[in-house]
Amino acid sequence: MTSLQAGDQLDRYRIDALVARSGMASIFRATDTRDGRTVAIKIPHPETEADPVFFDRFRREAEIGQKLDHPGVMKVYPNPGASRVYMVMEWVEGNLLRRLLQRQARMAPEQAIPLVIGIADALDYIHRHGVVHRDLKPENIMIEPGGHVKLIDFGVAGSLGARRLTFGKLSQVVGTPDYISPEQVRGKRGDGRSDIYALGVMLYEMLAGRVPFEGGNPFAIMHDRLMNHPTPPRVLNPDISPALQEVIYRALEREPQDRYSTAAEMAWDLEHLDQVHPKERPELTEWKKRKTPWLRRALFYAAMAAVPLAIFGLLYLVAHMGK
Repeated sequence: MTSLQAGDQLDRYRIDALVARSGMASIFRATDTRDGRTVAIKIPHPETEADPVFFDRFRREAEIGQKLDHPGVMKVYPNPGASRVYMVMEWVEGNLLRRLLQRQARMAPEQAIPLVIGIADALDYIHRHGVVHRDLKPENIMIEPGGHVKLIDFGVAGSLGARRLTFGKLSQVVGTPDYISPEQVRGKRGDGRSDIYALGVMLYEMLAGRVPFEGGNPFAIMHDRLMNHPTPPRVLNPDISPALQEVIYRALEREPQDRYSTAAEMAWDLEHLDQVHPKERPELTEWKKRKTPWLRRALFYAAMAAVPLAIFGLLYLVAHMGK
């Protein structure tokens, strides 16, 4: 783990406090001694710095953050001449969306809709600049005291056309099954519409008090997403209008081409619900029918289990090639 403590100096930054720690990195609140500005510093743990895959992800996160400039996206500042690997970011006061969801069973539509519109606006910006977040979830949405939202943590984000980070994608799929899109479950790279799907999941969760697909383990959740329909949001929260429910369904379409093509389109519908016309959907009548064909389920689990085995075999082969 990173050994820095409050009062330590890292180049021109004075460490003020540890604010978060994950399995890969620690985040500190710090002060830039040059101008007194408060910043957030993300420092990978020493044992992860030597991992080329993690280093590539960390470098890409910094590059993406530095090229984006939008009030709904956390800024990453250039840090030339750094004495070690770390990232200097904008310090944001507020609470994670996850914390707000933990405090209340569900949100009223008038509370949730402005937040989702703000997230959609930030997503539209990054998508137009060739960036896909790919790990959108309440833990990566910061809400400032005035209700303004910021996207944070672009650790598994990708630039369109960039080389794919296979190991990062595997850990993403296994780590955050509630919000990944069906195409990501199938092993595809995904694009901006994958972020729109995740935003639809979050809107469902904010209004209904639970995620649309559940299960006893990540594989069961992903299988449920591919096979079944969620409980209609209005069944869980009658305050949701038919038009608002239709927006959720359009974001959660199983096939990317059937979803909103841009986050701006989703935001427009949320701002003009009186012009959204609900469809006659099988999701509204067939949601109680649970499809669990044993053969397809067995093949799904077998395929998912084969991925880490294949990776292990490849690593073993590479390790013994030089012997």
